Amino acid sequence: MTLSEPSVDALDARLLTLLTEEPRIGILEASRRLGVARGTVQARMDRLQARGVVCGFGPEIDPAALGYGVTAFATLEIKQGKGPEVREHLAAVPELLEMHTITGVGDMLCRIVARSNADLQRVIDALVSFEGIVRTSTVVAMANPVPYRVLPLTAACAAERSGARWDDAETSAER
Repeated sequence: MTLSEPSVDALDARLLTLLTEEPRIGILEASRRLGVARGTVQARMDRLQARGVVCGFGPEIDPAALGYGVTAFATLEIKQGKGPEVREHLAAVPELLEMHTITGVGDMLCRIVARSNADLQRVIDALVSFEGIVRTSTVVAMANPVPYRVLPLTAACAAERSGARWDDAETSAER
């Protein structure tokens, strides 16, 4: 299977939906809810993990509940050849939640959090305190109307594999 081929089918999509909605559900209960054998659920989970579709089982942690109610995105421009050093520096900043290398204006896009707008300056100063960072541009997130999600993508992938329409697969995955 190539990366462009769908890697989940309808049963995988239903299993992933169930695990997303009830992350603490056991294999036996998942098999009951899905109407398939326990071994089938276990084999599907093993396959999804081996392929990297399921890459974690940790709790989702809300930074706002930890006192970090401000989310911002910083685009960084870095000096040529300084990428590894900059990544190492940024990884040491606890308020940096994720970092992506990007194309276009800037070289890296960072999602950061802060306790307040005033605290955001301290976080930005920590980010740019490395000589390899030439320039930064920061935008503050006002709201998050569509939080990080993958279930619609999972349903679309399963539909593509079966030849069904995406909204049919979404309805099927909800069952």
